[in-house]
Amino acid sequence: MPTSTNRILRAAILAFATCLAARPASAKIWQESDFGQNEPRTYTFVPPGSAPPDRVDTVIGEIQTHKPEHGDTFLDLARHYGLGFNEFAEANPGADEWIPSRTGTPLVVPTEFVLPCCRTSGIVVNIPEMRMYYFGAKGPNTVVTFPVGLGREDWKTPVGKFKIREKQINPTWVIPESIRKERIQDKGFSETMIPGGDPSNPLGKYRMRLTINMYGIHGTNIPWGVGMLVSHGCVRLYPEDIDKLYPMTPVGTEGELVYQRVKIGLRNGRIYAEVHKDLYGMQPGAMKAALDLLRDRRLLDYVDREKLEQAVQAETGVPTDVTAGEGPARFGSEVRLLPASVSAPAPRESEPSSIPVPRASAPAPVARPPAARPASASAPVVRPPSPAPSTKAASAPGLPARAALGTNLSSDPRRRGEAAPAAVRSTTSSSKSASSAAKSASTATSTASKSQASKTAGVSSATKSTVSTSSKSAAGKVSAPKSKSGTTASAAKTSARN
Repeated sequence: MPTSTNRILRAAILAFATCLAARPASAKIWQESDFGQNEPRTYTFVPPGSAPPDRVDTVIGEIQTHKPEHGDTFLDLARHYGLGFNEFAEANPGADEWIPSRTGTPLVVPTEFVLPCCRTSGIVVNIPEMRMYYFGAKGPNTVVTFPVGLGREDWKTPVGKFKIREKQINPTWVIPESIRKERIQDKGFSETMIPGGDPSNPLGKYRMRLTINMYGIHGTNIPWGVGMLVSHGCVRLYPEDIDKLYPMTPVGTEGELVYQRVKIGLRNGRIYAEVHKDLYGMQPGAMKAALDLLRDRRLLDYVDREKLEQAVQAETGVPTDVTAGEGPARFGSEVRLLPASVSAPAPRESEPSSIPVPRASAPAPVARPPAARPASASAPVVRPPSPAPSTKAASAPGLPARAALGTNLSSDPRRRGEAAPAAVRSTTSSSKSASSAAKSASTATSTASKSQASKTAGVSSATKSTVSTSSKSAAGKVSAPKSKSGTTASAAKTSARN
């Protein structure tokens, strides 16, 4: 028996060695130097509103295929093709992520994208897609795109507008106390900062700080985290991608973090839907979202419902043709590719914000008694109705509207949102004081009225001074101090997420 057992064991060892020897010598072994050899591709597009619907082109790139070799993994292939791990995995459901060559089936390389709505300049990061689009970097109607890694579910990447306020080379990571406590608990690491250039620094070689406090766009010391929810809320890029993005992005570049799980695009008169997983659980009901988008753009009548349902259920992140029938759709004049919400330009941060109200929802003019006209006037002069007095923040000079304060991002958005109500109360109180003084002056006797009028004038002047001072003070609170812009190689002295 022992002899027989030894024979079986030796046979098994020999068979295993034979399998290893039979492994093809051409098996791929990926090296760090294999990545980042090519310049990022610049795509051109035709935005809505600049051409008839059948000539609008908001789908870029092309789908490719790849026959996996021994040694390939989704991590390597995704990085090689400029994709995130999530994109490669979603486009190839059922394939083995670690040994995709096992079946020999060609893999889908999802290098075709529907552009997010509705910017045509600056940076857009679409959170469910985990992808960045930089519009206009190479000229009008051009876009460059990169995969990104984002915040974990317990450290979600926020949604909102921003600007690049500072650029740093080899930034030192000053660890926020909340993250430091987490690192102590999870890993036993208690350091308060990690120097720039240190292999354990998660910021990588370059960082661009945002006007959203403590957040930034930066590289990484773990490239395989791109296409995954791994950060504390910041946007991470492959080292080779941040190398290219950093020099083409000046300080002051505007951008936005958006959450568009469903995107609708056009190419050659055909309608495409791109559907992603709901990473943060913020947009349940992808079918309803798709129907609402199509209905808003007057495209629903040109769509095959069955194709749309299949695209929504699959959630592959690959643009899917959902057009009804064959050939280019014959769009009618009712098609509106730009949503109503972006038909007018948004107010600039430097201007007092007065959010445009659609005419349909505008308040009715206040009824006023007709003014006396000279007898010689043959017809009344038509004038726009005067707006009713308002106690909103926009009525105070130099103060943005409260609705704008909620989305206007600064180093401390909450502080900006709290400054307006105090200023409004101060202004309203001062106005009531002036009105009360004026009434008391009009009801006094003729002898006392002159004296009272002079006193009232004094009160009115003081009130105006108070209102002006209050407005300036409130405006000073609302406008957060701007940080010094520029590219630095030194460490930031404020803590930041990674």
